[in-house]
Amino acid sequence: MTDEGPEVLVVDDDEALTDVYAAWLDDEYHVETATTGSLALDTLDSDVDVVLLDRRMPGLSGEDVLERIRQAEYDCRIAMVTGVRPSTDVVELGFDEYLLKPVDRKDLQSTVETLLDRSEYDDKLQELYSLMSKRALLESEAEDGAVELDDSYEALVDRIEELRAQINETVTDFGHDDFRVAFRDLPNGQTGSD
Repeated sequence: MTDEGPEVLVVDDDEALTDVYAAWLDDEYHVETATTGSLALDTLDSDVDVVLLDRRMPGLSGEDVLERIRQAEYDCRIAMVTGVRPSTDVVELGFDEYLLKPVDRKDLQSTVETLLDRSEYDDKLQELYSLMSKRALLESEAEDGAVELDDSYEALVDRIEELRAQINETVTDFGHDDFRVAFRDLPNGQTGSD
């Protein structure tokens, strides 16, 4: 986070759309925009907290940018914001959320807020939420008949269950004081005690 608050990078080859998204977010966040994958990578630095990334762009695609961000191990959350309907190939992509265009202001703001919240979680919880998002996305597409669930979907479900078991085991091992300390800063003034 910068001194101006969390930083969001909006990447889309449609400049008018990047301007709209930036206008929707700039009251609460420091927003940078990029209209190419190469410019996005040049703009990206360790201060960026959230990347909103179009999946299909000429030149360096959103998938390529996503892969390079993950390879460089930037500690940012990424939402694909795209008109590309998902298929089971999304299981292998390292994004945290997937929004289908057109996206309204409320959904975009909510997604950024959710991703910022998740950035506070440990790696296992971040992975769990990312995988659960992909599962919900694929199940929704399967209900609409747009995608057929396959072995990659089953592997995704298995990994979710594995992570849940690991997290449950960790929570079970907490003593009362450990549990209280771990959850003392829950939103809305809730605490882990009582």
